[in-house]
Amino acid sequence: MRRFLGPILLAGCSVAAGNPVPQAARLSADVLTVTLSDGTVCQANWAAAGGVGRLEPCGPGYGYAVREVADRDGLRRLSTGLTEPLGAEGAAPPMAEVVITDPAGIDRVFVSAAADLAGG
Repeated sequence: MRRFLGPILLAGCSVAAGNPVPQAARLSADVLTVTLSDGTVCQANWAAAGGVGRLEPCGPGYGYAVREVADRDGLRRLSTGLTEPLGAEGAAPPMAEVVITDPAGIDRVFVSAAADLAGG
């Protein structure tokens, strides 16, 4: 009877802590607020940056791009028409597509119909 007495390799399984994932985005007239899966909240003045920049408070590697989209159905125009006489001119956020790129290079796209952006 033969016995194999070669080396035995033990491999430990460990899950490397990945980067937190963008879970939610909120857009105001000038500030983008992103919430990550670990609870971190990051902000950037997207309007001052021209719509593209880095979310530095989130750590290295999180980028963003805000692209305003047209009001195709007129709903935003109707809602701002109702609020502007109340002194809220310019308070409504733009309709936009926001792309958050994580440190691994994965894009998460959020599209707005109002202030809160739905992830996609």
